[in-house]
Amino acid sequence: MQASAAPQRTWLKILAALVIVALAVVGYMSVSKKDAIPDVTFTNLQGKKFTSQDLRGKVVMINFWATSCVTCVKEMPEMVDTYNKYKDNGLEFIAVAMAYDPPNYVLNFVETRKLPFQIALDTQGELAKSFGDIKLTPTTLVVDKDGHVIKRYVGEPDFAALHKLLEKALAA
Repeated sequence: MQASAAPQRTWLKILAALVIVALAVVGYMSVSKKDAIPDVTFTNLQGKKFTSQDLRGKVVMINFWATSCVTCVKEMPEMVDTYNKYKDNGLEFIAVAMAYDPPNYVLNFVETRKLPFQIALDTQGELAKSFGDIKLTPTTLVVDKDGHVIKRYVGEPDFAALHKLLEKALAA
């Protein structure tokens, strides 16, 4: 009876090892895989349309925000500083106003604070839905030159860490 149990245990060990290796490979692939941004069209406050394809070759920050969001309003001066610091190195910045944000509130906010980057209106909520059904604001995505999301911040980012990430992405 012992002679037949040993080969069974050996096969079980081999099978267990194969399962562990397979899980490790799947885990690594899911962590290392970068999500590409969806193929969408943005419309800025002037009515100009541009697509996610137009952003290829550029490092982009996409910030979903609302005028009624306290954290969004608080972080906006640092977002402006970040944009101004890196725009000459090729950083693009798109602030996407959420569907529930009245366009006249958005326009007033942009004009009174002289926001220097692109502001897009998401009047139907399609952009937020396309980027993973974003509901929480602020949500900021950092996108590399190949159009892949390299970091997603929900809430106010650690700006020192964000700047390091941008410097690395812009240098690539």
